Amino acid sequence: MDKHVVQLIDAFVIQDNLLRVLSNVNLALQAGEFAYIIGKTGSGKSSLLKTLYADLSLKEGEGEVAGYKLTDIKKEDVPMLRRKIGMVFQDFSLLYDRSIKKNLEFVLHATDWKDKKAVAKRIDQVIDSVSLPKILDKKPHQLSGGEQQRVVIARALLNSPQLILADEPTGNLDPEVSDEILELLHNIATNGTAVLMATHDYRLINKYPGTVYKIENGVVDQTSLFG
Repeated sequence: MDKHVVQLIDAFVIQDNLLRVLSNVNLALQAGEFAYIIGKTGSGKSSLLKTLYADLSLKEGEGEVAGYKLTDIKKEDVPMLRRKIGMVFQDFSLLYDRSIKKNLEFVLHATDWKDKKAVAKRIDQVIDSVSLPKILDKKPHQLSGGEQQRVVIARALLNSPQLILADEPTGNLDPEVSDEILELLHNIATNGTAVLMATHDYRLINKYPGTVYKIENGVVDQTSLFG
């Protein structure tokens, strides 16, 4: 399974060690691939993403993400796996009591970046990569929703991940801003990082094509929605 950034083979997604949410999931992403998970609210999209970053255990089937086998991953290896994954959430999950710069420094310090010059340089790089102006001294509430989501994407890129997992990243944004965020995520994929995005916005899928996995009745199928 080493050719893929993500691969699930006959995997079962289970919550609370009891509730089977999804059965026999087969899913694969290569470096630079952009893929969607679509499905109704409560269908299991978020649970599938949680399984990929080892928040939910994979007890049945096979799974590998960024070189880590999910079935027997050790507790001490989970933080190392998550360094190879960038997370983008609908609700931004920024620290609202501190500046954007401090938000980004917090992540780098938590992942053992110690050199102040290297930290400052990396922050400038990711802010530039998401086309944000001079906002480092501002606090999140001083930014628009679209700007906050760009900060979240910048934060996800800090440790040069192999994979971006985006859970309804445009859910709180208007259509024009949603398009800008999707274009940014597509560009990230073009530069070699796999992107897996959960959404229920079919308009975006039509406008920004990618591999599509549809969840329905506890089953995940690769599908072609348009054409």
